[in-house]
Amino acid sequence: MVSLTKNTLEFSFPDVSSLAHCSIEFQRTLRIPDDNRKYPLPPGLGAFPLLHVEDYAKTAPATWRERGGVFLPMYQAEALWINFQGYYPCAVKIAAGKINAITGESWRNELSAKPQDYVVIPKQPWLDGFSVGKGLIRQFVAMPLGQGFTAEEQLTGKADIGGIQISVFPMKKEVHQKLFPPSKIPASGFV
Repeated sequence: MVSLTKNTLEFSFPDVSSLAHCSIEFQRTLRIPDDNRKYPLPPGLGAFPLLHVEDYAKTAPATWRERGGVFLPMYQAEALWINFQGYYPCAVKIAAGKINAITGESWRNELSAKPQDYVVIPKQPWLDGFSVGKGLIRQFVAMPLGQGFTAEEQLTGKADIGGIQISVFPMKKEVHQKLFPPSKIPASGFV
């Protein structure tokens, strides 16, 4: 179940566990030069507002209306990083234009361990952008489709999808119970 609460995407899996929940928000940040030099992590400047596409049905592009979901207003001079929160283990896949941000490969619906194409909450608290090499990240930035700038266009030669795609997979109930027996979970639910 996915919901939008105060500019945060909330993912809950009550059929797995009442504790199976995580949230994702998109943090506005400074755009750093794309010149292969090292820079310190730029600061978070607050969460981007998230808006329901259906609330803008008269003005949103037709492709957005067909897909639905949420969108965020972002200038090309801005960048974002993705903030993950939760204590129940979840695998999270992130893509832009159906290009996996972890591997740079085309999107697949299932999880892959080799190469690992997901991050794990709570161990991974954020994702700065596309991994393009050991210790080298390209920020998530806004680019117009059809001008050859997006990761999707650079890797596939097409501008079909755009946007950000997210899939969240909670740890299986049986595995969680084996690793974290109820007797070892504090009353607060935090492990």
